[in-house]
Amino acid sequence: MRSDNVTKGVERAPNRSLFYALGYTKEELERPLIGVVCSYNEIVPGHMNLDKIAEAVKAGVRAAGGTPVEFPAIAVCDGIAMGHIGMKYSLVTRDLIADSTEAMAIAHQFDGLVMIPNCDKNVPGLLMAAARVNIPTIFVSGGPMLAGRLEDGRRSCLSHMFEAVGAYKAGKLDEAGVEDYENNACPSCGSCSGMYTANSMNCLTEAIGMGLRGNGTIPAVWSPSTTPRRWTWPWAAPPTLCSTCPPSPTSAASSWIWICPTPSPPRPPTCATWPPPGTPSWRIWRAPAACTPS
Repeated sequence: MRSDNVTKGVERAPNRSLFYALGYTKEELERPLIGVVCSYNEIVPGHMNLDKIAEAVKAGVRAAGGTPVEFPAIAVCDGIAMGHIGMKYSLVTRDLIADSTEAMAIAHQFDGLVMIPNCDKNVPGLLMAAARVNIPTIFVSGGPMLAGRLEDGRRSCLSHMFEAVGAYKAGKLDEAGVEDYENNACPSCGSCSGMYTANSMNCLTEAIGMGLRGNGTIPAVWSPSTTPRRWTWPWAAPPTLCSTCPPSPTSAASSWIWICPTPSPPRPPTCATWPPPGTPSWRIWRAPAACTPS
């Protein structure tokens, strides 16, 4: 395992002493170390629930015989940052997130990663990091925000909130109407209720096989948003190359290969849509274009 570089041998006794300072046991250090990259903070509505997701992920890792190690990733709320100088600081965070996550994963030699993003530049930043470090990785998002309801019962969302400001500027809506949208458009935590970067990227992550099933569609406030996260561990298991190296049936790119987790886990009913039905012990992950079968 990659983590042997920081946990095995007399030469790594100083490294282990620092793990013990963190409260880890000898038994925990003999298991695969799985980095849990959690983007929880208290400024992004889509991230204020990610600490709960992280706890579910770590429970799943422990239950399946791994050792979870959580560390953070930053995130900017585009909705709050827009309209002022703050928006100049949003896009750059994509590379900051990718760089810092790559640094943490390589510096501490994790065997696999579970990414817990949700909004805006956070998802693409962590996807970039996953491609760079090239170790088994799965994504689990915090889920989308619920739609709101105006006082007259009409459905609303953040998209309608923006439109309400335009209607006010055009003289088609008064201040009371704007306040109605303001108070009811965003009724819960979760990625903003609109097909913006957050929901688009979460759905895309699921579609390309990097996220669990429901990654982009299970609302943040629903209990099922945490249940599937406990199945993340089998898909972040240290890989062993199989005897053959066929390309993915859905991609002509030679950089997609098949691998077997070690040990091969059962396919849980709530896991990712990958692999295709009929091949329960296999998983697809991103690897270098040059594939040398073992």
